Amino acid sequence: MSNGNNKILKSSFTLALATLCSRLLGLFRVILEAKYLGGGAVASSWHLAFMVPNLFRRLLGEGALGTAMVPLLAHRLEREGMLSARRHLTPIFAILGVILALICVVVSGVAILIKPLVSTEYGRDALRLIPLLMPYTFFICFVGVISAVLNSIRVFFLPALGALLLNIFIICCLLFWAPGLTGDTERLLEMLAFTVVWAGVIEFVLLLALLYWHGFFPLIYRLRAADFTVLRELWQMTLPGLIGASALQISFLVDRLLAAWLGPQAVPALTYTDRIVFVPIGVFALSLGSVLLSNMSHHAGRNDLVGMAGALELGLRHVIYICLPLAVFTVVFREQILRLLYFRGSFSESDLRETAQATLFYASGIPFFAAIKITVSAFYARKDMKTPLFTSLLCIGVNIVLSLLLMSPLRQGGIALATVISSFLNNALLLYLLRKRLGTILKLRALFAALLRAAISTAISVIAVYAAYPCLTRQLPELFPEFQGVLPLAFAGFVFCFFYGLLSVVFRYREAGELIAIFKFR
Repeated sequence: MSNGNNKILKSSFTLALATLCSRLLGLFRVILEAKYLGGGAVASSWHLAFMVPNLFRRLLGEGALGTAMVPLLAHRLEREGMLSARRHLTPIFAILGVILALICVVVSGVAILIKPLVSTEYGRDALRLIPLLMPYTFFICFVGVISAVLNSIRVFFLPALGALLLNIFIICCLLFWAPGLTGDTERLLEMLAFTVVWAGVIEFVLLLALLYWHGFFPLIYRLRAADFTVLRELWQMTLPGLIGASALQISFLVDRLLAAWLGPQAVPALTYTDRIVFVPIGVFALSLGSVLLSNMSHHAGRNDLVGMAGALELGLRHVIYICLPLAVFTVVFREQILRLLYFRGSFSESDLRETAQATLFYASGIPFFAAIKITVSAFYARKDMKTPLFTSLLCIGVNIVLSLLLMSPLRQGGIALATVISSFLNNALLLYLLRKRLGTILKLRALFAALLRAAISTAISVIAVYAAYPCLTRQLPELFPEFQGVLPLAFAGFVFCFFYGLLSVVFRYREAGELIAIFKFR
């Protein structure tokens, strides 16, 4: 394996460790939310309200603006140096602060105005919480942009650790205050909202300190009109991504509103499934995608298309190798996973059935959701934000139409299936366009070979585990009755990983060798 690929995987591994901690805490947080908020109206109120600041975080923090910042600053660093890059940050931060403050005021005002017009109780509760949560939008969007700035100078691990704070704060709130507020759901939801805002404030301050530590703090000086010229370039790069991300979030919002129309259990079912599905995506695909975006942006800044294509191929091969078996295992053992994680407190057997239906379809899309994080980076690295926009808009239209068609027979499962199909289509279109532009530099044959290897190994592994699982459910609870819900599933996961890893090593899968190599000391 080349030294460059080794560095990419090492950086991805360290970032994945930080993200893993955050995702595991996030999963534990959702387990507690399921326990204290249940899977009905109270949970719907919280998830619908929290969806609003998260929408802006995805648009302006981790989304289009944060994504555009990485190639913009990477190209500046390659051509003009650190001082020029720091000067360009000052007007960007100033304008962003004004825009975010206006968004918080306007959205809060709209929520207050339309609250009397909403008929459902959980809808009114959600609108009541939105003004309390909107200050979090200001801080978390800045956190996303600052993280992108640090990624552009290849600082990945510590910014990712900042995401732990939100989960830690909410977990503490649920553990220490929720038991004393049993029956007073209004006060519990308000307490959660204030907790979220404080987490955002502290994360914002820590990320600013990290920016200063690495010598990339914006230069403080009196701004002139000429200093805002960088905003034009950033706007040109951000606008297509912002339109695409806005359309994507509108699609997400439509999904949730359609789910809310199905009944109070559908929104929590999709949300609780999201948390399981996006653990591997967040840990692996987002980590690898962040590292690859920075790496490919520096390659593009030097016009090294061969290096950029090699990095893209590396990322996609490893997404296939890791995410395909995870998707299959999650689909096969979805009910056992959901029962272990959520079945307690206010989360009922009926909630479990509704969530399992969404998980069946959502989990099958894990490889596609992960691959899109890698594929779009190849376009963003070359400052091409328009191509992903056009494919995204097309696929979002497909998603909405399919959701409307499938939700009647499959309920929330139909909404999840529509999302999976549109994600597959988006990946296929982007790879087709990349192949046309890069030609034979992009080796798609290597991706098909990786897919075939992973599919065969996954099939063998899951058949072996599924055959042994009935025996595990009989024998292990008798030996260890206190762990009867955990041990069969944990042992099934271990056997599955063992078989998959053994096949990878025995048949010398390229991806297995590359992953092993990052742990070698040289």
